Amino acid sequence: MEWNPDKYNEFKSFRYKPFFDLVSHISDKPGMKVVDLGCGTGELTKMLADRLTTPTVVGVDSSEEMLEKSKEFEKSNIRFEQKTIQEQINTSDKCDLVFANASIQWIENHQRLIPQIISTLHSGGQLAVQVPAQNENLLNQILMELVQEEPYRSSLCEWKRVSPVLTLDDYAQILFQNGGKEITVYQKVYPFIADSNNDLFELISGSTLIPYSTRLEGEIKELFIQELKNRIKSKFLNPPVFYAFKRIILYAQF
Repeated sequence: MEWNPDKYNEFKSFRYKPFFDLVSHISDKPGMKVVDLGCGTGELTKMLADRLTTPTVVGVDSSEEMLEKSKEFEKSNIRFEQKTIQEQINTSDKCDLVFANASIQWIENHQRLIPQIISTLHSGGQLAVQVPAQNENLLNQILMELVQEEPYRSSLCEWKRVSPVLTLDDYAQILFQNGGKEITVYQKVYPFIADSNNDLFELISGSTLIPYSTRLEGEIKELFIQELKNRIKSKFLNPPVFYAFKRIILYAQF
């Protein structure tokens, strides 16, 4: 997928809120080796490093466009590498903290993925993960309904992206079965106040919409985007409107 860091950052003050909740669960220990999976532009990677005592931090991301922005956040103890999350966890590198803020929702099969990530931790290591509760977020539901209708269904060759995000119970069970201690799993609503319906469209255009917008071209893409805007408008009347953006936060020690 082609990411646009400027588009993604349009609402960064809102997108960053779950980051601070996630960081609050981490137990700081001097000299930790930290891996940030799906680090994006690297800004939050640096903020994470600044909240820890003398860490060594590696941020990994598959997007060249995002990592281009990370250069300004490189320091002697912070570096960035272009690779996929799967490539990172398949290395033999061990660390003390794996941090994944709004990234693993792009990877399938969390029943298998989470244990793989846990296996990269040293004894006493920590896992901190945040993902959107995609199946419960209304904008995701509107989008999923639309892509299954014609003419978009055929234009997408019947492709649709089914969210791999699991239930709270599932995540808690996975953490427990893999030796987790101090397990913390919860869902939180982050209110987004939209001054216009277009703000809601723009919110997902820099993330959730990308897999579809990159597969559509020309007139059908324009029709798709306009219909999506129309459906958002029909659901959210009389701006400003309140949108309940739901996120899942996971933390455990191993």
